[in-house]
Amino acid sequence: MSGLALKGTTWVTVRQYRRTLWLAGAVVVLVGAVLGALWIWDVRVPDTYTRGGRTLPARTDTGRDLLSSAVGGVADGMLLLPVLLGAFVAGPLVARAYESGTYKLSLTQSVGPAAWLRAKLLTVTVAALVTALALTVLYRLAQGHLTDTRHRDFDLGPYEVTGLVLFAQLLAAVAAGALLGLLVRRTLLAMAATGTVLGVVLLVLGSLRWSLLPVRTITGPNGDMLMPRDNGLLMDTGLLTSTGARFDREICWQEANAAPGVDADHDLWITAHEQCLTRNDITAQYVDYHPQSHFWPAQFIESGILLALAALALFAAFRVLRTRHP
Repeated sequence: MSGLALKGTTWVTVRQYRRTLWLAGAVVVLVGAVLGALWIWDVRVPDTYTRGGRTLPARTDTGRDLLSSAVGGVADGMLLLPVLLGAFVAGPLVARAYESGTYKLSLTQSVGPAAWLRAKLLTVTVAALVTALALTVLYRLAQGHLTDTRHRDFDLGPYEVTGLVLFAQLLAAVAAGALLGLLVRRTLLAMAATGTVLGVVLLVLGSLRWSLLPVRTITGPNGDMLMPRDNGLLMDTGLLTSTGARFDREICWQEANAAPGVDADHDLWITAHEQCLTRNDITAQYVDYHPQSHFWPAQFIESGILLALAALALFAAFRVLRTRHP
């Protein structure tokens, strides 16, 4: 067992963040216990009600509803993992060592600057990835049991947890924290800077994620609103004129709503709406959407961008370290 014992900077880092590691483990256990308990409730406790001395199945499934809410909460909570990791762990990881001066002791123990930083980053990265993997497995098991269409893979939260993006975000958080910690060398400032920078990067990528792939378009006659095929992600919908030009359906809705007397007579609203469509030569409608097949390409593209940013941040961090400790 001695060969598996932690040594040197790795042992120091684990010792320094032992409370955080215990907290991460406790969160995983708590999430597993809650999801497991609700799962058992859903399977073994049928929802029924009594009427006239007879026991009948209830229309609602309380256990399944609570499990679905818990699954959604886990996905939403995991969205915060990268920012929390960057701000409260990766940011102060190096900055605290410089602010307190403990880095000097580490670098006098036959440990080179690069090996010192590498051991710290590796320890935090492994712990973060293992925690995220455990939570992801719990989420996928519970979600697979639900087969709940309320939590689609395209949605914010399930998108990150279901694919590779969350792990890439965690790697970017560690890299950003290391670089900013080396640059500012103040714990609180490093925490604030890492959380802010990482939050901005994730928000920007999240807003652009579905612009990185071309949408697919389906058209059909004007009538009942078209919906994306195969439960795809709706991006835009509207009307088409006879020439194929796009027309915003809101224009005719607003014009019909502004017509006099429509509040008292719905038929007047329909007439005003139809007149607007005819006047603007509307003959069809369209839907822009991302099909299910775009899920993994989007994951790979976004993860690749995050990993590239993480690699650049790590390269810059080791360059800064080499400059200060040649």
